[in-house]
Amino acid sequence: MFTPIETSVGAVLLHQATSVLLYQNGSILGASGLLRKLFAVPSKETIAFFAGMAMSFLPLKLFLPELLPVYPSAPSSVQACLTTVGIGLLVGLGTKLSNGCTSGHMLCGLARLSGRSLIAVATFFPIAILTHHLAHPSIYTEACPVGTPCYTATYPPQSTIFSIILLAASTILAAQIIPRIIARTESQESKSYASPARQATQFFSGLEFGLGLHISGMSNPSKTLGFLSFPKLDAWDPSLALVMLFGVLPNMIEIQSKGFKNPPAFDKGYNVPTKTIKDTDWKFVLGAAMFGVGWGLCGVCPGPAALRSVAQPLWGALWMAGFWLGGKLAF
Repeated sequence: MFTPIETSVGAVLLHQATSVLLYQNGSILGASGLLRKLFAVPSKETIAFFAGMAMSFLPLKLFLPELLPVYPSAPSSVQACLTTVGIGLLVGLGTKLSNGCTSGHMLCGLARLSGRSLIAVATFFPIAILTHHLAHPSIYTEACPVGTPCYTATYPPQSTIFSIILLAASTILAAQIIPRIIARTESQESKSYASPARQATQFFSGLEFGLGLHISGMSNPSKTLGFLSFPKLDAWDPSLALVMLFGVLPNMIEIQSKGFKNPPAFDKGYNVPTKTIKDTDWKFVLGAAMFGVGWGLCGVCPGPAALRSVAQPLWGALWMAGFWLGGKLAF
């Protein structure tokens, strides 16, 4: 069902997660790239980011359990296991060839007015929609009860709204303040690439990102597939369109107004992609299409996959194995 309140607040958290990582550490929040770093060269910063993501389950479990995602059952047959590995492989290979997924290209790339990201998004979105329609002919998902149009708006009780806003505001404030407090205690010599302030930023960015995925509904596969049910209006959940409005648009306004003139708080410069639309080739477009197929089959992209791996370790081991193998097969 359409959840305008929850998704809007979650989208703001996604914006803040990418913003704090960019303007404090000078880094782009690309979930697929961060996962590859975790597998290949795990650093304290990368581990801190995913620790923050994993920690996002805790406040929701304690105060807002109704916002925790409902996952399909973990694979229980050989066929289901192989399917999970295969989908992970598609996403891993696709995101390696196209240098990103929904977070890197949509949340961050579109905000930077990247032509390559525009091509990637314009490729994987329609491919994901087409794949969902072909793979799930009934179109309807568990997120939308049969008999009620999925675009019907639902609103949480006022107490829940208050709790969501309080949790989001306190997390955003902590992400801005705590790393700066830590930085003041560091000596000038210790302010290196692996400084505690940078690690704290990574942790809080991961926490914001995880909470944003949970609260917006992007971590819920059936809700994501509901969005991919367009243009079947009765089955279409428009919630995730608000991620564009309250996640991508604020990123765009901030980046286009601030730019990259001043260095980030905890680094000497920005580590952002420099390739332009001229560097786009058929492998890039093919990779975006492959990612779209994988996303459309199960409604899970790398960020939500990391969260689901915490809740369902067996599923996570299979999907991540496929993701890792897909990255290794990139040509």
